[in-house]
Amino acid sequence: MTDTSDAAAAKNADGSTRRRDPERRERIIQACLDVIAESGVAGTSHRKVAAAAGVPLGSMTYHFSGMDELLQEAFTRFASSVIDQFERRMSAATDTESAKQAITALITAEVFGRQRDLVLTHELYTLAARQPAFRKLTNAWMSRSRAALERHFDPTTARLLDALIEGLTIHRALDIEPQDPALATAAVERLTSQ
Repeated sequence: MTDTSDAAAAKNADGSTRRRDPERRERIIQACLDVIAESGVAGTSHRKVAAAAGVPLGSMTYHFSGMDELLQEAFTRFASSVIDQFERRMSAATDTESAKQAITALITAEVFGRQRDLVLTHELYTLAARQPAFRKLTNAWMSRSRAALERHFDPTTARLLDALIEGLTIHRALDIEPQDPALATAAVERLTSQ
């Protein structure tokens, strides 16, 4: 039986053995997000990410050409996971009322329910405000969000709801006191009332 685990030994051309670790790149990406959530983009370094991933420092330059490529990959992965969840929630809504309930749930608990996700989102926004390459990523995220909202609302309302979702999540991240979920419900209701 052949061992195909991450730690399986493989033969180099010279006959020596090396350790295979096919999940290393993925671990680095996930560790990068963890480090950003803990230290911010400004406090993220190859050394910190390598330590968090449990990989040699040299693995960083083997898998990524530099910090920009690693940040781009990590934030792309993060944004995709958030918007995938957002789209699933909105596509499960069967009518306008259930769509409004879905939006409230997205704001208060589901997509941005963890402080880590709020911090990562704001770190991405800050980076995108400074670097156009990351702005492409946030624009793609907003386009997909609006498209998901447009399943249930006209384009103008969808754009306003998208801004409301972003704004209320920013407030939730920065408020000292917990935000009352009734605020999100009332705001969604006001924006969607005809």
